[in-house]
Amino acid sequence: MGCDGGTIPKRHELVKGPKKVEKVDKDAELVAQWNYCALSQEILRRPIVACELGRLYNKDAVIEFLLDKSSEKALGKAASHIKSIKNVTELRLSDNPAWEGDKGNTKGDKHDDLQRARFICPVVGLEMNGRHRFCFLRCCGCVFSERALREIKAEVCHTCGAAFQEDDVIVLNGTKEDVETLKGRMEERRLRARLGKKTKKPKAAESVSKLDVGEANGSSAGKVGKPPCGATKRPIAASEESEAYKSLFTSHSSAKRSKEESAHWVTHTSYCF
Repeated sequence: MGCDGGTIPKRHELVKGPKKVEKVDKDAELVAQWNYCALSQEILRRPIVACELGRLYNKDAVIEFLLDKSSEKALGKAASHIKSIKNVTELRLSDNPAWEGDKGNTKGDKHDDLQRARFICPVVGLEMNGRHRFCFLRCCGCVFSERALREIKAEVCHTCGAAFQEDDVIVLNGTKEDVETLKGRMEERRLRARLGKKTKKPKAAESVSKLDVGEANGSSAGKVGKPPCGATKRPIAASEESEAYKSLFTSHSSAKRSKEESAHWVTHTSYCF
């Protein structure tokens, strides 16, 4: 009992064991998160935006996603929480002077260091390659390392000076715990926005009703000065108008003629003869 060549099969060759769990390469995952759009899977290029959950996108990919009204959208789960362009923030990134891109590898004989990041922290100089935690501010879109915000505590942005709160700080490509925290904040903000719109609508209705009441009062006040339908009218002759104005009417004395001056009702024409 054997195989060709007189070999004897071993047990692991005949009995299939449990499948090995494929481990995701962490380096490849970091490169995908920090260098490629989470929606279109294309390389990130300016303008770059980030959502309220800390994911990175190309702005044109987000616009195409919002304009596409079809029911089946490719990779729609990555941006299902984006309902309008207001739900994303355009990032203000600081370029890394040590990053050359593809310029130094035109012949294809040079190894590309994918861990060399395109952008850095403008405060402490850390590279934005996934090895360090980065975050951005919703109020202005400036991007910093978490170390910079932790060590240099301030209530204004380090770059543009815009005031921000703790709720405005969003971690980029954070852990599952970070995403859950950011999702809770996002839902709270949207709930407050909906409640704010509902409270504004009754106020607008009240202002419209007040205007209607004012117009009704004004119209009724205007009708007070007019005489009622059954009131007697004063004749022109008894009015206080000028004589020239009174002479325009037939009731004036100048318009009355005597019998001699008035013409006979019989009309003499040449057709009668």
